[in-house]
Amino acid sequence: MTPDFDVTANKDEVMRLAVEASPNGMVLIDVEGRIALVNTSVETMFGYHRDELIGELIEKLVPHRFRSQHPELRNQYFHAPKSRAMGQGRELYALHKDGTEFPVEIGLNPMTTKRGVLVLAAIVDITERLRAQEMMRLAVEAAPNGMLLTDQEGTIIMANSMAELQFGYTRSELVGQKITLLVPHRFRQRHPDLQHSYFHNPTSRAMGEGRDLYALHKDGREFPVEIGLNPINTAQGLMILASVLDITERKRQEEQLKSALKEKEVMLAEIHHRVKNNLQIIDSLIAMQLDNVSDEKARFLLTDSQNRIKSMAVIHQTLYQSQDFSKVDISLVISGLINNLAHSYGIPGNPNVQVQVETDDITLPIESSIPLGLIINELVSNAFKHAFPDHRAGEISITLKRLPEHKARLDISDNGVGLESNTAKEESLGLRLVEALSDQLEADLSIQSANPTRFTVVMPLPD
Repeated sequence: MTPDFDVTANKDEVMRLAVEASPNGMVLIDVEGRIALVNTSVETMFGYHRDELIGELIEKLVPHRFRSQHPELRNQYFHAPKSRAMGQGRELYALHKDGTEFPVEIGLNPMTTKRGVLVLAAIVDITERLRAQEMMRLAVEAAPNGMLLTDQEGTIIMANSMAELQFGYTRSELVGQKITLLVPHRFRQRHPDLQHSYFHNPTSRAMGEGRDLYALHKDGREFPVEIGLNPINTAQGLMILASVLDITERKRQEEQLKSALKEKEVMLAEIHHRVKNNLQIIDSLIAMQLDNVSDEKARFLLTDSQNRIKSMAVIHQTLYQSQDFSKVDISLVISGLINNLAHSYGIPGNPNVQVQVETDDITLPIESSIPLGLIINELVSNAFKHAFPDHRAGEISITLKRLPEHKARLDISDNGVGLESNTAKEESLGLRLVEALSDQLEADLSIQSANPTRFTVVMPLPD
């Protein structure tokens, strides 16, 4: 059985073991300032073997520039020894065996022993900590946005040069002030509550998502901002690093864009009104001319032209109602055209003709929508006029399908009598117009004369 360890009888050994096991450098000195004990961490930190330090004055580890003052400071401490940090408020440095200095933090703890009062100094090398802090400071300083570090009380701890530029204050005017200094007066009352709420659930996020944020310049003017919040754990506790972006120029450009869009809408409305009126005038002029024409062929040609005008008006109206001229829903264009053509040629003259329409979800820019609409107008109107003589029953089919390789195929077919002859096809104004419009779309046009009659247009889709 192992006997109990007598802590009282072996307290010197307990203290030695505790000092040796400490991760910090531990140095025990007497009232004369001589080193009585060091641990392994001190050997590693200062580069000395402990035999080189025991019995030496503690000033051996103090940089030369501070040595002359150190004995007096040491004597003052021994006159009123108490546990405290050494050199509070000052930067402390220690001296390595190789002559280099390094930053340290030192805690002092007096101990009463048979040899009198001894002081146990705990030494921490803070080189890496200061290096990390300096890297953070440089990163914050180099940031293109205003950067402000605040504590839980809302006091500004740090500000970069961009924050000085944004707010008009020097950083000496900012550091130590409450962050509400930079908050417009109309929002100040609520800000402390929002700040405390953030500290209860600190996460990296944008501030005031969904709301317009404003900051206050030194000269009293407000300016729009975007703010990113980032919680940072420091030795002084949790802090907030706020990234502030002045979006004044962006807002100005947005307002200019809104104004330009409004002007464009007004201009388009005016253009639409004028085009609509002009098309109506042309339609009325043709109608007046029809009243004075008795020749059937002439009346047929004038009626054809009149229906083209009406179809152009339908296409124009559909395009005008589109929210985005770069993405016109072509199914709406087709629907409007078919309704107009059925009313003009189909249902009143031959109710036995059925129309089937099937389209994929395809959007086209306005420069493609207009010629495609005119092609549909020509081919469907020709089918109504010529495919079903003597009130014959039949069907007209219009399909628009998306193809691989960024293409679309328009098929317009009917089960009527078919095309009369190649000569008739070549002489047809409508067919020549379809060929010209296909070229405009950079599309391939193919024609099947009968059983069924089919016109196929394969066109590229915009990227």
